[in-house]
Amino acid sequence: MAATATVSTRAQVNKRRDTTSTRTLISSVALNRRRGKITYRIVLTLVIVLFTLVFIGPLYFLFTDGLKSTQEAIATPPTLYPHNVYPSNYTQAWNRLDVGRMLWNSVYYAAGALAFQLVFDVTAAYSLSKLRPVLGNVVLFLMLATLMIPATVLVVPQYVTIVNLPLVHWNLVGSPEAIWLPSVANAFNIFLLKRFFDSIPPDYIDAAAVDGASRLMILWRIVLPMSRPIIGVVSIFATVAVWKDFLWPLLVEYGYSPTREGLNVGIWQATYGTPENLIIAASAMAAVPTIVFFLIFQRNIMAGLTAGGIRG
Repeated sequence: MAATATVSTRAQVNKRRDTTSTRTLISSVALNRRRGKITYRIVLTLVIVLFTLVFIGPLYFLFTDGLKSTQEAIATPPTLYPHNVYPSNYTQAWNRLDVGRMLWNSVYYAAGALAFQLVFDVTAAYSLSKLRPVLGNVVLFLMLATLMIPATVLVVPQYVTIVNLPLVHWNLVGSPEAIWLPSVANAFNIFLLKRFFDSIPPDYIDAAAVDGASRLMILWRIVLPMSRPIIGVVSIFATVAVWKDFLWPLLVEYGYSPTREGLNVGIWQATYGTPENLIIAASAMAAVPTIVFFLIFQRNIMAGLTAGGIRG
């Protein structure tokens, strides 16, 4: 009994030492006081409101400027709210700029890029994680090293490759493949997928192999169903990246196939001879799909990025 009491006393002393050794900007004693609680809540509320305004402010002006007249939309300094509301600006922008056609083209490009990325990036990550080829770590290192290269530096070599595709010598400029293929090899998405595949217990893979399942069957029947969160995250990243891209579609699509121009290139082209308020209204409509897409799948983003293992 005496030994047990001694051990319990030592544990309590160590716990107190750990508690007292924890240093924070504001002590727990000050936070427990009435004045400390009030000050903490006020500061927290102000910080939340400030950051909310910083992120929501541009969206607010984007959608409200589309309701203004041309003179009010270009006024300096800008007005905080429309003095005269013109909801018809959105209808005129939709019809005049043919936003529906450009919206469909952007969906088409994003869906194609997503399909290619899921096929190639998933298989690459699965090979590096579970098949473990020779020099696999070297290949992964070289992939991650490409993240240090600015995207604008790769524009010229990518364009040269698209103009004269190696081996087959095809010119893909003006075709959807010119947008799809450069987005396939995404080192960041491959890294995310590999990191998640590494967390899958090897016992599942070994049990399936003993039952006679092939490598491809293991990927299709075991790995992919377990990897839905991270696949959702990669899908979101791939879709948004193609949706918001401007420079590359401008190089490979503008002027070659006017009926297949996406939202970014089409709205930019419409700036010549179109009132500013209609351009802003079209930009607001172009932003709606990505906002809705994020609001629907925001839980998938956090679930996929924080999933580090599978617990039985």
